Amino acid sequence: MTRRRLVTALLVLAVLALFTVPLLLDGGASEYAGTDSRATGAIEDTGYRPWFESVFAPSSTEVESGLFALQAALGGGVLGYVLGRLRGRRLARDADAGQAP
Repeated sequence: MTRRRLVTALLVLAVLALFTVPLLLDGGASEYAGTDSRATGAIEDTGYRPWFESVFAPSSTEVESGLFALQAALGGGVLGYVLGRLRGRRLARDADAGQAP
């Protein structure tokens, strides 16, 4: 049982290292920007004005990326739950059909 806990602890530490090491090595020197900011700049250069302002503006691009990742994780969790429930229902239905005389 202790070997299992050791493996679990090492896996948790490895996942944490995957997130923290790149941030520590970078030292905050680079800004996380992608094609979205370039596309926004290209659209604004044409003179387009948005119809409304955002209700919530994240304080930095890192926070924005984190919120996007959280949204993706929650969506994946909901999708996995729904698929699991549907599969469980099908297995239960098949089991009941197999036991009926």
